[in-house]
Amino acid sequence: MRALCGARVLSLGVLHMAYVLNRLLSVILTLFLITLVTFAVTNILPGDVAMMIMGTQSNPEALAGLRQSLGLNDPLLVQYGHWVGGMVTGDWGTSLIFKKPIIELLGQKALASAIIVIMSMTIALALAVPLGVWAAVHRDKWQDTVSSSSALMGVSLPDFFWGILMILVFARWLGWFPSSGFVDPSVDFWATLRHAFLPSFALGLGLMAHLTRMTRSTMTGILSQEFIRVARAKGLAERTVIWRYALANAIGPVITIAGLQIGYLFGSIIVMESLFGYTGMGWLTYQALLNRDLPLIQYTVVFIAAVVMLTNLAVDLLYVVIDPRIRLG
Repeated sequence: MRALCGARVLSLGVLHMAYVLNRLLSVILTLFLITLVTFAVTNILPGDVAMMIMGTQSNPEALAGLRQSLGLNDPLLVQYGHWVGGMVTGDWGTSLIFKKPIIELLGQKALASAIIVIMSMTIALALAVPLGVWAAVHRDKWQDTVSSSSALMGVSLPDFFWGILMILVFARWLGWFPSSGFVDPSVDFWATLRHAFLPSFALGLGLMAHLTRMTRSTMTGILSQEFIRVARAKGLAERTVIWRYALANAIGPVITIAGLQIGYLFGSIIVMESLFGYTGMGWLTYQALLNRDLPLIQYTVVFIAAVVMLTNLAVDLLYVVIDPRIRLG
């Protein structure tokens, strides 16, 4: 029996490892396709990289020499190979507008945006799960109507509306939080949280709406199942039934949807960081697009895509930890 259990555990471990390797290969293939699309699109954009570096009044001979040194006269396939090779080896080049190594810029701005993403996801889950449970427990009653209406309002109104509202109420009127800027956490961690709270709260409200509806839908299905009726028949407290048994079975799909929303956050963060003057990845991407900084645009897009895909992979693996009944395959 012990040998049989050991063999079963080993087979499950091999299955899980095969699943992880398969997903990693899928991520690598997807990133390869993203690099192709990104390189093609950025080469279609108007603008001359050499002229951006040297200025419009530059000597034509100097411009020609710079184009030659940068490999801009090479065939596109050769340019793509050099770009991907630099990406793999860590030679990401220098930003045209910031005059700094791109890999250094992305490291700094990724930390700033990670703070907003984590805070907004925490706010969204902290609001969405109780609201969704409340609506499911009081299905078709006024509590359900209030919760569903709140979720619908959050979905209907754009993120920048919440951002403007946060600035007007909490920054200008009440003066509780700063309306713009970013502080490095190594300098003042509390100030970092204060500057990140308003954009995080604005993003969290939009995300909360999706998660509330998902929590309500999942909880409604769980509460109608047989094991919930058995738990109530045994005389367990209603709070125990709801929060320990029903929510424990409903939280998995909610976590999965939350992980998928990471892409939504990185899409919305461009507008939100620009609105709040918060110098993270979104702000950096906007500045790169505004100033036609093609190398920075290329690496920023690929970097964000890699972060989103790896986060989704981590959520899939976390799902197995949350619900042991799930088997990877």
